[in-house]
Amino acid sequence: MKKQPPSIFNDVIGPVMRGPSSSHTAAAVRIGRIVRQFFAGNCEKYIVEFEPQGSLASTYSSQGTDLGLVGGLLGMDTADSGLLNAHETARERGLQINFRITDYAAVHPNTYRIRAFPADGKEYCFIFVSTGGGMIELREMNGNKTEIYGDFFETMLFLCETDQSILKGFREIIINEMSDIAFCLINASESAGLINIKSSTPLSDAAVSKLKDLTGFNKAVFLDPVLPTLSRKNCKVPFITAAEILNNQNTKDLPLYELALQYESARGGLDEAEVMSTGTKALAVMRGAVEEGLAGTKYTDRILGPQASQLANFRGKLIGGKLNKRVITYITAIMETKSAMGIIVAAPTAGACAGLPGTLLAVADELGLGENEAVKGLLAAGLVGVLIAARSTFAAEESGCQAECGTSSGMAAAALVQLAGGTAKQAFNAASIALQNIMGLVCDPVANRVEVPCLGKNVLAGMNALAAADMALAGFDPVIPFDETVAALDTVGRLLPAELRCTGRAGLSVTPTSLAIAEKMRNLTSGSTEPA
Repeated sequence: MKKQPPSIFNDVIGPVMRGPSSSHTAAAVRIGRIVRQFFAGNCEKYIVEFEPQGSLASTYSSQGTDLGLVGGLLGMDTADSGLLNAHETARERGLQINFRITDYAAVHPNTYRIRAFPADGKEYCFIFVSTGGGMIELREMNGNKTEIYGDFFETMLFLCETDQSILKGFREIIINEMSDIAFCLINASESAGLINIKSSTPLSDAAVSKLKDLTGFNKAVFLDPVLPTLSRKNCKVPFITAAEILNNQNTKDLPLYELALQYESARGGLDEAEVMSTGTKALAVMRGAVEEGLAGTKYTDRILGPQASQLANFRGKLIGGKLNKRVITYITAIMETKSAMGIIVAAPTAGACAGLPGTLLAVADELGLGENEAVKGLLAAGLVGVLIAARSTFAAEESGCQAECGTSSGMAAAALVQLAGGTAKQAFNAASIALQNIMGLVCDPVANRVEVPCLGKNVLAGMNALAAADMALAGFDPVIPFDETVAALDTVGRLLPAELRCTGRAGLSVTPTSLAIAEKMRNLTSGSTEPA
């Protein structure tokens, strides 16, 4: 099955979430929700295993993977306030979830191997991958290869039949007789066959009965989507590169936000008013994160105390002037809200959640622009993010912080050009300049927490975006076109050593001070991640 095109509100501007990390916390929630659905909530024992060389082995506790997964298994969503007390709630409900570091052949730095032990006495094994920005894949279930991303209603039929020719025959009949399904995939392990039907709406009881008569399946599992924007049959988008936009007479002169409306409308099957409304809601959450951070936040498992309010109230001389002060203040406020398990929007990730919205909102406020203009900037940024997602990754575990704060800087630069009334070409030029400036940025969090140097890198993303936007608006030549810059960015990121890709094994992560802070945090919290 060909993976569906990226969505602005699945892959780039979202999820709306709590927690320090989208690839660790939010993705874990979604993984937990899928596993919970598999057993209809009737499983009380799980073992979660992380491979020692991957990113999760050293960060699953400090970056909220355990909270997210337990919360998802309890049926919570990514923004649920109950995530803060998920462990306690699980104990009260008799849910046993053990986390282990186990040596196995992992397929990705963010691999989850989850073994479940429901009341039927059988053991079930799931292989999930968190691919960045809260996006996930279920790649294997009890030895059967799968392709589940959380964007369809999934019907999984388990059969005793394992003969490929017979399974293919079932698939052909299902495709021919059930025109409303999007995809029908088959796979067989040594012990069972799997038919996976993907649809945009749940299958009716009559359809399921018909499938029973046809295949004689011995078990059926029904999964609801966990992503906000659903996929569908024959999903097509109008463009997927900057070159396609700029070389087309019908699109090259349109503002970038209008192109974003076109894209997401086609991708999600929405009208443009719905896309604008969703963007408005996302911006409101971002604005709320600024306000919460400025009001001051507290949380036990945290390195930095409140700093945004200190800068906002500072009356001494600052070199950068009012605009820079506002940008840094807003970015810091959002990062503090994130670190206190407040609600933020991953944009495109939680680790990079402040660079784009902090800069966008600060510039809009400084220029006296309304929220509607800011939403246009957000959508412009979302389209740039989609074009990056189509060819690269937002996972620092795969490409370092350039995939997170680097991408957010390119997105923010395009958003600022949109605020200034610039053209799509200028926006892509600004994004290219910003990405070129930040290429090679490593991910080396202090004490394995998404605070230091993450705050500074989010500020760097904002400042870089300001410069890149002004350069593009003034007519500077980026030299390397946006699409080529994205390709280079992806290549460079994957060349970075694993030690510099959010594993906590090099850079600032292993300095004496970082190690001392990590030990201090362990003693302070004694494993607790509950609010102060």
